[in-house]
Amino acid sequence: MIIINSRKAAIVGCGFVGSASAFALMQSGLFSEIVLIDADRNKAEGEALDISHGLPFAKPMQIYAGGYEDISDAAIIIVTAGAGQKPGETRLDLVKKNVGIFKSVIPQIAKYNKDGIMMIVANPVDILTYTAAKLSGFPQNRVFGSGTVLDTARLKYLLGEHLGVDNRSVHAFIIGEHGDSEIAAWSSANVSGIPLHNFCEMRGYFNHDEAMEKIAEDVKNSAYEIIEKKRATYYGIAMSVKRICEAIVRDEKSILPVSSIQTGNFGISGVALSMPAIVGKHGVEGSVPIDLSESELAALKKSADTLKAVLDDVLSGA
Repeated sequence: MIIINSRKAAIVGCGFVGSASAFALMQSGLFSEIVLIDADRNKAEGEALDISHGLPFAKPMQIYAGGYEDISDAAIIIVTAGAGQKPGETRLDLVKKNVGIFKSVIPQIAKYNKDGIMMIVANPVDILTYTAAKLSGFPQNRVFGSGTVLDTARLKYLLGEHLGVDNRSVHAFIIGEHGDSEIAAWSSANVSGIPLHNFCEMRGYFNHDEAMEKIAEDVKNSAYEIIEKKRATYYGIAMSVKRICEAIVRDEKSILPVSSIQTGNFGISGVALSMPAIVGKHGVEGSVPIDLSESELAALKKSADTLKAVLDDVLSGA
């Protein structure tokens, strides 16, 4: 019987996102062991060596390149493997390429590890989370995606800049697809308990709708802008991966908008998308109902329908 090591993580895929995540996790001190797996073994070995050389400045740990057999006792398996998003390409454009990659990767993970938590980071994250859950046979609470955790951080950052306050005091969520149909849930947004519109007026802003629309659009287009300027995004998502891992390893019961398979919330089921959820040592431990306006709820259902249409296309072509 294999005993899961709560201080061990595995990262499958050592591209920009995988290697940046490995670096962020090394600095976090959350893990005493990280194994890196990549189709290009040399790439995994190079990243492991490069990060290892900084360990005298960090907390003691072991980071090394390995194979799927090395994940058998990993508490968290972080899957970043997949083709990257190119300039002008949407996350959904990636779907068939990356579903194909997952059909070889996920069964290998499930072969060696039955009891860990699988976090999907590769895009399109909602489609791939659903795919990973079906291919792995893992319980749904132990397969989820990074979802809109980064989009939500972008929203908080931009709202903090707009209002001139610490973005950590801003409480707001991006929900739905991690992509073009995502929704800013303004109805439940607040700054330290003060409804967002009230706080805006305290800061001298009265043209709420126009400002909020621009901020939501900027959040949605952030990845496209970064990809256009530097070909890839990886630091923000690496820090999001670290944040989710903190919630799991420390059993924080943090509320994070991760992507998980929905089972009837707001009448949505049979698709993975992001809604606020309690995240702890067992993975997704429960959903958190938030207030949505009629227009937000309609947009959420439309987002779910968009993802379902892609899933149907992928599954019919399988």
